[in-house]
Amino acid sequence: MARGESLRTAVLLLACGCGYGFTAGKGRMPKGAEEVYVAPFSNRTGDAEAGAIVAGALREELARRGSGGGADAPARLEGVVLHSTFGQYTPDASTYNLVLDVQVKLVVRGQLVGEQQAHRQQTYLGEVDALASEARRRVALRQAARDMARDVVERFETP
Repeated sequence: MARGESLRTAVLLLACGCGYGFTAGKGRMPKGAEEVYVAPFSNRTGDAEAGAIVAGALREELARRGSGGGADAPARLEGVVLHSTFGQYTPDASTYNLVLDVQVKLVVRGQLVGEQQAHRQQTYLGEVDALASEARRRVALRQAARDMARDVVERFETP
C-alpha cells in the first residue's frame, strides 16, 4: 500500500513540474498581437445587446487563450455585428433558428493585419410562454457568440 502511494505521489510531483499549462493557444496570435484588446462592437441590428455579447465572447476567448489585453494593448479587434435575426425553424413553431453575422478586423499598432466575416446559426426550442422563448433566444445568442468567437480567434492564430 505504501509503495503504491509513493509511486502516485512521485507521478504527481513529476506532472506538476513538467511545465505543462492549461492556457490554450498562448503565443499563437500573429506577431505583435500577443495581447489583444477587444473594442466595443458596432451593432447594425435591431438586437440592442448583440454587439456587447459578441465583444464579450471574444474577450473571454482571448483571455482563455492567454492573449487578452487592456485598452493599451498593441493589438485590437474591431468589429461590426451585421445581422442578428431569429425565426421559426419548424412549421409547428416548436424550434427556432437564430442567425448571427459579424465582421472582425485585427489591427496591430494601427496596421490592419487580418479581416474576416463570421456566420453562425443556432437552433433552440420555443416555448408557449413569450418570456421563456425570449430567454431561450438570448441563451442561443450567447452560445452562437461563443462559438463564433472561438472560430474567429482560431482563424487569426498562426499554426
